[in-house]
Amino acid sequence: MTEIKCRLDFIQIGALQCILMETLESTKDTPKYSAIELLLEYDITPTQQRVEIANILFARPQHVSAEQVLSQLNSEQQKASKATIYNTLGLFARKGLIREIIVDPTKVFYDSNTSDHHHYYNVDTGMLSDIEDGYMLVSNLPALPEGTVAERVDIIYRVRNADNAADNIQ
Repeated sequence: MTEIKCRLDFIQIGALQCILMETLESTKDTPKYSAIELLLEYDITPTQQRVEIANILFARPQHVSAEQVLSQLNSEQQKASKATIYNTLGLFARKGLIREIIVDPTKVFYDSNTSDHHHYYNVDTGMLSDIEDGYMLVSNLPALPEGTVAERVDIIYRVRNADNAADNIQ
């Protein structure tokens, strides 16, 4: 439900005093306003398509592919090309708004949760999910090559359904 606010102004027109009531729609609580503010915070120009894509990504914590974003956007009477989706997701990832998770050369997910965390990737279902914080401890990392610094450690723990595991043991 949209919240409606009214503003009352007293104006003087000659000898007549009038009350001017202006209806202001409060957009601060709507997703579009939040998406616009979020994009601006990350120094991203909020075009209509970028706002719509951000609304999809930040509707809830999730991992989505570019194809899923395209499908969802086009099913909501908004239209965007595949190139626009890929370019926008790439921009969002470069700016740090989302994380790009490459599970294999043909499968990329975009994560709305940018905090440090790791993932399970179910090879049977193609689903990516978060590993709860505190379960993975990364230690004894090798020395970095000269002239480099660590950016982040991403762990993708590949799993498969238990009923399919026996079929794949040779």
